[in-house]
Amino acid sequence: MSDNPASRPPPGRLSARFSLRRALVYAGTLAYCLALFLAFDFAWSSLTRGEETQRPARVANPVYDHGLAAGFDGHDIWGETRYRLVTNSLGFKDASTRAVPLKPASHRVLLIGDSFAEGIGMSYEDSFAGLLQRAGQQRNEKIEFLNAGVASYSPVIYYKKIKYLLELGLQFDEVVVFSDTSDVTDEANFYFCIDEDPKYRAYCSPAEGSMQPATASPKPGNFLIDRFVVFNRLRITIKRAIQSVVGNRRASLNTDRGRIGWTVPGADVTSVYRPLGVDGGIARSLQNMRALSDLLAARNIPLTIVVYPWAQQVAQGDRNSRQVSLWREFCERRCKAFINLYPVLFAASEADRKWYERFYIVGDDHFSAEGNQLVFRELARRLL
Repeated sequence: MSDNPASRPPPGRLSARFSLRRALVYAGTLAYCLALFLAFDFAWSSLTRGEETQRPARVANPVYDHGLAAGFDGHDIWGETRYRLVTNSLGFKDASTRAVPLKPASHRVLLIGDSFAEGIGMSYEDSFAGLLQRAGQQRNEKIEFLNAGVASYSPVIYYKKIKYLLELGLQFDEVVVFSDTSDVTDEANFYFCIDEDPKYRAYCSPAEGSMQPATASPKPGNFLIDRFVVFNRLRITIKRAIQSVVGNRRASLNTDRGRIGWTVPGADVTSVYRPLGVDGGIARSLQNMRALSDLLAARNIPLTIVVYPWAQQVAQGDRNSRQVSLWREFCERRCKAFINLYPVLFAASEADRKWYERFYIVGDDHFSAEGNQLVFRELARRLL
């Protein structure tokens, strides 16, 4: 064996070979770990899929247009998020698929509203309805909270669904309606087929949920969201962190009006509020809420209305919103109580410049888990 230095590779070449080998080993190890992670994620995500593979979580209804399937235990998708969804025997979002007796064993409060009240995008336990139910059951004198809220509800559905539940024989001691700022938009645009007023039924369209078959096949899933739940959750966390740092979503809140445009003075919303227009949407909202109020009053069931701001309204400083004044005035003679959550959310925004990232889902308009906690604490003072 020769010890001739000339036969040895130069030190720089040895270093380069060693660095290349190390890089290949690191890359191979990383690829192997990533493949294992994705394989385990795929297996776990596939095994934990629930009833959403057999039937849809959201169904049409001939009486109140649409709702949640009863006794459902699976997952639903909101935006890019897959989350656990469980409903009870009434088709209400709940902690289990329990059978709800028509006659309560304790004081019972029926909650109803749209996606904010449903707690869309998160588990029941993290929603303010779930927090109220848990707190109510921990009292010596228990209070049961049933959540009849579902995404895209509005006054005509509040009235029709509660009337349906009463005719079904469901008993409750009071009703709390979470009136959303988009309710006027929905009343101007949709749900004409179920309205009891002929002048609104004239706008009935075959596309409405009440005109669809009650049973339907599950919607096609999203392969990434359905089969790689952990990876997708990590991706969304990173994405929202970047959005938070960049601040582009919060900046857009200053000019984002969309479905809440009717509350903005001078906003051009002609194309959004068809066929009834803003004034028509307000008039129909009031008419259906009066019908609900009369229905409950005839049975001595008190009504409470709760209003809360969208993130856009907080960003745009809509403190004395048209939404607040509309329902405050309505409640003067027709409600047990009027609960205004605008001051609570505005105070939270003043106390923390990161209010949007804390109390709302980044990239969305709905309350985050912490936002639901904030709403729960204020509601608990009034309802428990």
